[in-house]
Amino acid sequence: MAMEVVWTRAFTPVLKTQVYSFALVVFTYLGATFLGSWWYRRQLRQAWPYSPVKPLALLAVVVLLPVVINDFRLVKMDWAFTIHPTSALLVLASIGPFCAVLGYLTPGMIDQYAGGHPAAAGRAYALNVVGCILGPLFASYVLLSKISEHAALIMLGLPFFGFCFVIRKSLSVRRRWIFGTVAVTVLLWAAFGSRDFEALVPRFSKHLEVRRDYAAAVTSTGEGRERSLLVNGIGMTRLTPITKFMVHLPLAFHDGPPQSALIICFGMGTTYRAALSWNIDTTAVELVPSVPRAFGFYHADAAECLNNPRGRIIIDDGRRFLMRTREKYDVIVLDPPPPVESAGSSLLYSTEFYELARQHLKPHGVIQAWFPGGEFATAQAILRSLYVSFPHVRCFDSVEGWGTHLLGSMDPLSNLTADQLAARMPAAARVDLMEWCDTNSLSAYLNEVLTREIPVQSILNPDPRIRITDDRPFNEYFLLRHAAF
Repeated sequence: MAMEVVWTRAFTPVLKTQVYSFALVVFTYLGATFLGSWWYRRQLRQAWPYSPVKPLALLAVVVLLPVVINDFRLVKMDWAFTIHPTSALLVLASIGPFCAVLGYLTPGMIDQYAGGHPAAAGRAYALNVVGCILGPLFASYVLLSKISEHAALIMLGLPFFGFCFVIRKSLSVRRRWIFGTVAVTVLLWAAFGSRDFEALVPRFSKHLEVRRDYAAAVTSTGEGRERSLLVNGIGMTRLTPITKFMVHLPLAFHDGPPQSALIICFGMGTTYRAALSWNIDTTAVELVPSVPRAFGFYHADAAECLNNPRGRIIIDDGRRFLMRTREKYDVIVLDPPPPVESAGSSLLYSTEFYELARQHLKPHGVIQAWFPGGEFATAQAILRSLYVSFPHVRCFDSVEGWGTHLLGSMDPLSNLTADQLAARMPAAARVDLMEWCDTNSLSAYLNEVLTREIPVQSILNPDPRIRITDDRPFNEYFLLRHAAF
C-alpha cells in the first residue's frame, strides 16, 4: 500500500493529474491482485501443493519493474496535458506482475498460517489491515516528504530482496542463480540506470529547485520570465501578467475602496503579491505546503511580502476554508489548477461553490473566476454556474489572448473606462501591474483587456441545465473529452 502511494505520484507525469493516476493505479492493482488470488484458488482446488518459496523469489524480480519502466527514455513524459496511451499502458502494466504475485502469495500464506482456524486467519488479516493503514502514512509523511519517488520505490523494494535471500536455500541451485541474477540486475539498473521525470527536467533547464511534502513534489524551473511551476510533474503556471490582472481587475471594479482580498490557489504568488500592493488585508489559501515555500524562486521581494503584516498564507483546501471561516472579503480570486476538465476541479466551479463564495463577500464584493480555456461547452457551463449565483457578470479575455476573466457581483459592475480604473488604483498597484508591460501607459494596458470584453448573453447556453453542480461535474473527465475531441 505504501508503494501504491508512491506509484500514484511517480506516474502522474505520464497519466496526467494525481486523481487519474491514483484511480488507474488502484484499478490495475485490484485487477492484478484478483488474478493472482484467482490463480491461487484454482491451484488449491486442484490440490496442488502450496509453497511460498517461488512467489517470494519472484517478488524480488518484479518489485522494481515500475522504476525500470517509468523512464523518460521508455515512456513519454511532459508537463502538458497530452496523454500517450502506449506510455500509460506501459507504466500501469509495470505494477501488474508484482500485484499479481502478492495476490497469489497473500491468501496462501494466510491459509498456511491459519491451518484451518478462522480466528488465526482473522488475526493475520487484521495484521494485514494495520499494514495497509500504516504503509500509506509512512510513504506520504516520511518517505515522500524527504526523498524522490525513484528512491522511495527502491527503498520499499529492498525488503523483498531480503526475503529472497532468506529463502534462497529452499530453491534449486539453478533457480537460485536465475532468480538471483535477474533480481540483482533489475536492482542495479533501477538504482543507477533508470531515469525518471526528475532527471528529465534538467535537460530543459539547469536552474531548478525541488521541494517535497506529504501532498506533492513541487518543481520550480527556468530563469527570468521563463520560470515555471510544476506540481507532481504537471505544469501549473508561469510568470504571466494574467495572474496580476486576476486581482487588479476585480479590485479596480470594486465599488468603494477595497479592504480585503481572498486568493484561492497561491501558485507562484504573483496574485498574492499584486493584492498586497493595494495595501489591503490579503489571505491566500493553498493546498500544497511546498508551493508557498517556492515563492522566493519566482519573486525577489518574496521575503518582504511574507513579512507583510497585512498578508497571511493558509495551507488548506480553498473550499473547505470557506466553509469553516466566518470572515468576509471585498474580493475573492479563484485560479483553479489546470486543466479545467480534471477530476475534482468542478468543486471550485460549481453553483454550490459560487453560492458559498457569495456568502463570504462583503456588500459590493466581486469574485474573479479564471477559465484557462478549453471546450466551449465547458466555458458555457462554468459561466452559467457563476451567473446563477451572481446576477451581474462580466467576461474579459486575458491580455495575452488566452483564457477568460469572469467577474461576478451582487451589484452592477460599473462600465468604467480604462482611465477610471487606473484612477482607482494606488501607486504601488500601478507599479505592480506595469512590471512586465512593454508600454508606458497604464490606461492603454488596461484597455487591452477592456476591449476584449465578451457579452455574457452571447456565451450563455440557452439550456440552463448546461452548468456545473457538485453532483453533475459537467467539466470533468478530461481523458474522455480529449479522446472525443
